[in-house]
Amino acid sequence: MKDVTVIGCGYVADLYMRSLKAHPDIRVLGAHDRDPARQAAFCAHWGVTPLPDAAAACAALPHDGLVLNLTNPRSHATITRGCLRASRHVWSEKPMVTDMETARELHDLARARGLQLATAPSSVLSQSAQGLGRALRMGVGGAPRLIYAELDDGFIPQAPYQDWISESGAPWPAEDEFATGCTLEHAGYWLSWLIAHFGPVARVVSAAAEVIPDKPGVRHAAPDFSVAALFFETGPVARLTCSIAAPHDHRLRVIADEGVIEVARAWDNHAPVRYRRRMRLRRRLLESPLARDVSLKGAPQPKPGRRGAARMDFALGPAEMLDAIAQGRESRLSGAYALHLTEVTLAIQEGAVREMTTRCDPMEPMPWAM
Repeated sequence: MKDVTVIGCGYVADLYMRSLKAHPDIRVLGAHDRDPARQAAFCAHWGVTPLPDAAAACAALPHDGLVLNLTNPRSHATITRGCLRASRHVWSEKPMVTDMETARELHDLARARGLQLATAPSSVLSQSAQGLGRALRMGVGGAPRLIYAELDDGFIPQAPYQDWISESGAPWPAEDEFATGCTLEHAGYWLSWLIAHFGPVARVVSAAAEVIPDKPGVRHAAPDFSVAALFFETGPVARLTCSIAAPHDHRLRVIADEGVIEVARAWDNHAPVRYRRRMRLRRRLLESPLARDVSLKGAPQPKPGRRGAARMDFALGPAEMLDAIAQGRESRLSGAYALHLTEVTLAIQEGAVREMTTRCDPMEPMPWAM
């Protein structure tokens, strides 16, 4: 068995627990939350042992176990630092931290102690993401030139989010979501795929703004809209948008020399990967209305029951990380990759022109996606 403990029993923790139920080789040894009532409700619902504090969550683990830091973003750095100092590997919910100085500090601390520190999201390990990577490696569509990636969620401040309750009774954390901002919360879903497949981003040119002021219950909200041009070392350029204002759109389109590869749903681990060949019809140039399915089939991944808007396995990252620890290798989602993903995301949130100071190699495909 592979062991984890949970710190933070809020809304997202229920999504992780539902996913972990689909991984019978992973055992949850206990959970802690600073709110005793929230911890009690979570542990009772999932049949998990309550732990008195973060130190106990570390102490309960063997050295090849993993702490899942699922606290709110303001607490990520403090919790992760304490776990690393206790010589425990850490999986952090996104964003890993909210400033680059702390990201480097924690990265260096993990390295110095021979530990692994990785960060969500883990949808880059999904059948859909790995299928896109395989299509690109096979040269489907020819050379990629431009990528359009959308993460628009609709006009969320008018949504009935007060009614969004997790399985164990936690409310959707509106204040944290609005204070952190949709860029830090969501950009990683497509950004992680792009870095995995195309390698490091050399330069970020972005703009960010708060276009919906006076959100209920929030005094200092982060930008709720951002648009970034990402210039990759390997040549392609991507435009990434995030908002909680524009109509829902979670498409990814890779525009290549001969056509367009597209994925329609960022939050679906098994969304099909389709290719539309470019063609001429009389005096017009267009992409074929008939798409060819180039998806990867039969990935050995469980399908947790759907809850809410996402059809995602939140345990893919922790599972891969535990495998890496057991095999004595670095996780695909830790180290230089996690640091670079964090730097690019923070640069987009800042709304400026930034030359990246970190880099990572393209991600090694999962064995079944070769």
